[in-house]
Amino acid sequence: MTKIPAIGMRLHGGMAPRPSIELAAAADRHGFASVWFAENPFNRGVLPAVSGAVLATKRIKVGIGVFNPYNRHPTLIAMEIGALDELAEGRAALSLGSGIGDRVTRMGLSYEKPLAAVRDAVNIVRGMMKGETVTYEGTVFSVSKVKMEYVPPRPQMPIYVAAMGDQALRLCGQIGDGLMISNMCPPGYTERALQVLQEGADKAGRPRPKDVVQYVLCSVNKDRALARAAVRKTIAEMLPAYWSMGARWPAVREAMYGKSGIPEVEFRRMSLLLPLNGCRRAKIRKSCSMIASSMHTPLPERSKIAWKALPVLAPSM
Repeated sequence: MTKIPAIGMRLHGGMAPRPSIELAAAADRHGFASVWFAENPFNRGVLPAVSGAVLATKRIKVGIGVFNPYNRHPTLIAMEIGALDELAEGRAALSLGSGIGDRVTRMGLSYEKPLAAVRDAVNIVRGMMKGETVTYEGTVFSVSKVKMEYVPPRPQMPIYVAAMGDQALRLCGQIGDGLMISNMCPPGYTERALQVLQEGADKAGRPRPKDVVQYVLCSVNKDRALARAAVRKTIAEMLPAYWSMGARWPAVREAMYGKSGIPEVEFRRMSLLLPLNGCRRAKIRKSCSMIASSMHTPLPERSKIAWKALPVLAPSM
């Protein structure tokens, strides 16, 4: 029998802290498995909302998804996640990723080696969380004799790695304790991602990370047509932004269309038309529906078709 994935909620820096805390508390009351806070440069930092959510909840996992090592040096990430886990009494979770490249460069920082930055960050944070004195010379980040001045509550706290492209997936397989998959990735992508994850784990001589967190666009309505109509607006907002990002980082585009069953040319056409027209015109609405179908399907169908390869999954709404 196929195991239905655990369901979490995704919140983010585009939301004010108080409503975020209220939603986290509601998720806790209604049996959600996790709540994850996405943070991107130049929006709200999520730590105030995350801390409030921890205090407003009793059992739910509260995760950062994700921190990047450019906004916060890896030593600061370790300091903050350790303290957050104290506050959460072991319910905190951490995912690290390379961030959004054009926003990192706008801070005057180099984004030439994002995967190396993630590798360095994982190694530094993991060592510090273990209470070790860490000396590490990395490609992007290095430290010398750094050590926490308090004892982190969970020395073996799992570190998830956010990944879309094959190189990032292999890196996660080599060093990650779990995988985080971003928005706009269809179910077929996830099945293939697990295979690439295994390649990285095999190279490192370690078991494949079991936990997979995937952000999935969800629209709840008893009427399937109304649910899809609601999600089309979000698709219309997100698709052009992700497609534009892929002009510099092709792995983003490949993750979107590669296993969607929709031709690349359709994604390209929609990325040009949507900023001008939204989903108003008939032909555009049809294409929005096609893309929404590839990214968003009713959960019972997902559990039978797309998620059967995932042993432990907490996709976030």
